[in-house]
Amino acid sequence: MSHECLEVSVHEGGWAEIVLARPEVLNALNLKLVQEATQVLDELEHDERVRGLIFTGAGDKAFVAGADIGELLERRLAEALEGINARLLQKIEDFPWPTIAAIHGYALGGGCELALACDIRIGTTAAVLGQPEVRLGIIPGAGGPHRLTRTVGPGMARELIFTGRMVPAEEALRIGLLNHVVEPEELMPRAREIMTSIRRNGETAVRLAKVALNAAVNSVDRRHQMLEVLSQGILFEHPEKEERMRAFLERKRKREQDAR
Repeated sequence: MSHECLEVSVHEGGWAEIVLARPEVLNALNLKLVQEATQVLDELEHDERVRGLIFTGAGDKAFVAGADIGELLERRLAEALEGINARLLQKIEDFPWPTIAAIHGYALGGGCELALACDIRIGTTAAVLGQPEVRLGIIPGAGGPHRLTRTVGPGMARELIFTGRMVPAEEALRIGLLNHVVEPEELMPRAREIMTSIRRNGETAVRLAKVALNAAVNSVDRRHQMLEVLSQGILFEHPEKEERMRAFLERKRKREQDAR
């Protein structure tokens, strides 16, 4: 399959690999990528060759460094209520077969939320994860509060979201944010090794195990998700959000100019 923001291939072992391919902007999530990914997931869910997914990022710097700040700057309450990113990540969580996030470099903001929506997370020694949205005057609005809480516990989730600090790979492994840490060249081989191990098992058993596991951990209903979306919508209208995002984009512009 060929797409503008994604590279999708079906592995002969019985799973699909999805490469988030906007390396020039550290694979930032924009509306186009979200729309393409939503379409791809719908197609793969009905593909008889596919019994699992591996997500990774293009380039050597990031899995997904976050949402596209230029787009977020323009979003308001109406866009927040649409739950643009939240719907995609829920679709990943609800995918009927196991999913793996293979993370090299930055997985921040929406990128960390995407990784949290996957069943298993593998990072390289260079992986850095976090939810720094508060630094931009917003909150993680695509499932970060509830998925991070159930992954690392409420105390650590509160610390990471309130401070916005970034977590290096070894700490992420220690607190349960990552399942494994490997050297960069071992990332995809390890992800494929785990997926191959899963594929050796009974297909129906694995599929029903995912249903049972999702039911066991997902204590958040759609009302809680709407609370996240509403909170994000309020912040999208707040002047501090615009000030912080414009300052971020200006710092980015200056760094790019200095690098030329």
